[in-house]
Amino acid sequence: MARWTEAEMPDQTGKVMVVTGANSGLGLASTQALAAKGATVVMGCRDEGRAEAAVATVKAAVPAARLEVRALDLASLASVARFAAEVRAQHPRLDALVNNAGVMALPRALTKDGFETQLGTNHLGHFALTLRLLPALEAAPAPRVVTVASNAHRWGRVAFDDLMGERRYAPWAAYCQAKLANLLFAYELERRLRASGCKTLSLAAHPGYAATNLQGVGPRLTGSRLGAWLMKAGNALLGMSPEQGALPQLYAATSPEARGGEYYGPDGLLEFFGWPKRVDSNKASKDEEVAGRLWGASEELTHVSWPASVEARPAAMP
Repeated sequence: MARWTEAEMPDQTGKVMVVTGANSGLGLASTQALAAKGATVVMGCRDEGRAEAAVATVKAAVPAARLEVRALDLASLASVARFAAEVRAQHPRLDALVNNAGVMALPRALTKDGFETQLGTNHLGHFALTLRLLPALEAAPAPRVVTVASNAHRWGRVAFDDLMGERRYAPWAAYCQAKLANLLFAYELERRLRASGCKTLSLAAHPGYAATNLQGVGPRLTGSRLGAWLMKAGNALLGMSPEQGALPQLYAATSPEARGGEYYGPDGLLEFFGWPKRVDSNKASKDEEVAGRLWGASEELTHVSWPASVEARPAAMP
């Protein structure tokens, strides 16, 4: 693949796209890039103040940007349900959902629904949101769901015997589990979409090492000065800009060459930096039995399942 940048992104005029975690980091960079190409971007944001600042940032760079801010806390299934209902009422047709928001390596805490925060926010919140928005996605001509994963998935294991880390918990292990769950979900969603004859494509992407606010939250919450210093040094020495880190998810969301079921990340050493290309994930992420089991557990935990309005149809002939 030739070096792909925002300049190669097709015109998005007339399209409506949802970006979660749109007020900072990769989400803000994606929002600005999509708005610059003419898309209407629905910004799912937890913090109203930061969302207003993000809108001002985008408008300063793209005065004609079409932006819509809506409250979304992925750590609350009630918030996810409200957000999805509001978006579908305003936009019966959605062209893309970018499941970008996430938290990383936090001390153990629980979401409003009693889930371990990293699994609850990174995976379960996006699982529920995707299924709630699927009818609107299916109303578009060529819709896509992009789920943002991480190289950290390579060290993950879905601990079905202790999903919420009640018996044992380590911040990084929980993060790796959540990122593996993102990929298992993205691949399983693609299989179910194809089996149902749906138009929506499910793709995955990861940013490599992008310098954002994400890295500093865990050390700040634990009061680790050393951890904060290491994260700051790592961002300065190794991190790409959020704008470059967002390119793989933008490629997955917009490129005519991107395909359902594929995974995109940077093309540099260890996929830490570089330009978007198709990348591979580990064997565990492709385990269909585990993916099916995780899907079932996710339905049970979130009380959200495949929408009845998206009827199963015979798959199109090749």
